[in-house]
Amino acid sequence: MWFLVKATFWFSLVLVLLPFLDPSSSAKLEHAPKVEIGDTFSAANEAFQYISAICIQKPDVCEKGGETFVALGHRAREGARIAYEFLNTQFAETETGAPDAKVMTGTVAPAANVPAEDPASEAVPTFKRTPVPERRLDPKAAATR
Repeated sequence: MWFLVKATFWFSLVLVLLPFLDPSSSAKLEHAPKVEIGDTFSAANEAFQYISAICIQKPDVCEKGGETFVALGHRAREGARIAYEFLNTQFAETETGAPDAKVMTGTVAPAANVPAEDPASEAVPTFKRTPVPERRLDPKAAATR
């Protein structure tokens, strides 16, 4: 449930910030209502407290709300599955194993004449002594010199 709340918040934030990137929208928004940041945070805090109080006063409302979000979550998961299957049919490789003509990737085929590496080179290095960190100079002492 918190995922949906967070996703809605960030999506709304992106929609609010997009007009700042488009110079043509600044002329349209000159006469739009102005937003006071302090009042906005105050209203959000009051709304959160009010919603929290509803759950205490009427627990059946929160229970039904929770059930609704669970049902919406199942529907969202099913929608994601449908979207995945659709994209898979559009961009999947053909049956011959060759990539589809619609999708061009930058995959490099393995070379046939590359000699195998020496197995001894893959061994874990051993240290004869414990590594000790280097001494560092104090930046304040170096600045006074």
